[in-house]
Formats: sequence, structure tokens, C-alpha cells
Amino acid sequence: MKPLGKWLIAIAFAIALGLGALLLMQRTWEKRWQGNVETIAASSLQGLREQNRLSAFAARFVAVVTSEQGRFGLTAKKTLIMPGMVRYEVDLSKLQQRDVAWDEVSRTLTVTLPPIEIAGPQVDMRAIQEYDGGGILLALTDSEKVLDAANRKAGQDELMRQAREAVPMKLARDATRRAIANSFSMPLKAAGVEATVVARFGDESGS
Repeated sequence: MKPLGKWLIAIAFAIALGLGALLLMQRTWEKRWQGNVETIAASSLQGLREQNRLSAFAARFVAVVTSEQGRFGLTAKKTLIMPGMVRYEVDLSKLQQRDVAWDEVSRTLTVTLPPIEIAGPQVDMRAIQEYDGGGILLALTDSEKVLDAANRKAGQDELMRQAREAVPMKLARDATRRAIANSFSMPLKAAGVEATVVARFGDESGS
């Protein structure tokens, strides 16, 4: 065999060995990271639990309420316009290890979240507006105090009613899902793990 042929065979053999070594290293690293997905997820879970609460969404609403009182044949009425902010939170301390599940076949990490809690309302006192009618009754009795108290309670109840409506609740749940999914997917990506992270609430289908 000519020297050139021997060199070609040697080069081909070296390339084959190199490819084999690369494949072996790739499989070794894949197995290593597959075994560490649970470890990375557990670390992310612990970090979230230490935050205690997550507020990924807030919304501002305006309540318009009217209270009325009649005495001595007279009627007093007051209308209150009350703006307020509410926050949508999840209690991260309720997350448990059983709420985080890894599916090796689909390479999907599923996180089941505690329910959304609404915090507030935080009333914007400077933006409150009031309108009244029935001046005589308001001037001669304690009707104004009674109506103010009734309006404040009704206003806060109305703000919470608006906060629980379908659209803001959906926006809050979507924002919370994204925030939690990112909290798990970023460490996985940093570790070179290809995985899909799905965050969902316990009352959703497939949980």
C-alpha cells in the first residue's frame, strides 16, 4: 500500500475516533443534565417559596355608588366616585415539591399553582369625588355620616366585584403563569437543558 493510502486510512480512523468521542461526551452530558432537571427545578422552587408572595398583575378600577336615606318625609342622597387599585397575588409558600412534575418523554416541566388571591383595594383618596342631594336633611341630622359610611363600604365592595370579573382575572392568571414559567425555564436554559415549562392553576384542565 502506498504511503498516501496509509495516511488517508489513518486520518479516517482518527476522524471516526473523534466523532465517537464527541457522541459519547454528548450522551454523557445529556444523561447528566437529565438527572439534574429535578435538582434545578427544586432549587427554583425553593427560591420562589422564599419570595413568599408573587404579584404579577395589578389593575385600577373605578366604583360609582349611591346611598339614599329618608327621614321626616325628606330624602338625602350621596354619590361617591371611588378609584382604587387591586393586586393579584399567589402565595408561593403554598408551592410544594409535588406541584412540580417532570415528564422525560415530552421534556416538559409542569408547575401547578395555588389560586389567585386579590389584595386590596387600595383606594386613591385624592381622586375621590362626592355629590350630594337633600341638603336640609344632611344639615339637620347625621344622615351624611351614615351615607358616607354606606358609600365607602359599597365602593370597596364594587371595586372587588370588578376585580373578580372574567377579563381581569384572565389577565392576572396569564401574567402569573408567564412569571412562574420564566422562573423555572431561565435556570434550565442557563444549564443547557432543553425543556418546555408549563405553569397552570389547579382548577385548569389537565392539572
